[in-house]
Amino acid sequence: MTNKEIIANEQERLVAEGVLKYTGRVLQLEMDDGEILEIKEIQPIHTYNAWKSLGYQVKKGEKCVAKFPIWKYSTKKRKNEDTGENEEVVDALHGHCFMKVSAFFTNEQVEKIEEAE
Repeated sequence: MTNKEIIANEQERLVAEGVLKYTGRVLQLEMDDGEILEIKEIQPIHTYNAWKSLGYQVKKGEKCVAKFPIWKYSTKKRKNEDTGENEEVVDALHGHCFMKVSAFFTNEQVEKIEEAE
C-alpha cells in the first residue's frame, strides 16, 4: 500500500470518527464506462514537513490530529574516501523503506509562511 492510499484510508476513518470534516466541495470523476462518480472532498492532512514544503508553517502550540505509520525512505550514510566526512548515498541499492509513525495536521492548524522581503 502506498502512502497516498494509507493517508486516504486514514482520512476516511478520521471523518467517521468526527475528527476531520468535508470541505463542502464535490469532486467529479469520470469512470472508464463514462459514469460520473461524485466524491465529497475531505479536509487535507499532511505531516509537518509536507506542510512546510507547501509553504505553510504549523501554528505554535497546535497538536496533531492523528498519528499513524507511513512509509519512509532512508539512505545509508558512508564516509567519503577523499574527505573522510559522512555523505548521503544516493544509490538505490543502499537505501531502504520502513514504516514510521508520523504526526498529521489539518489545513486549519497551519498558516502561510510570509516571504522575506
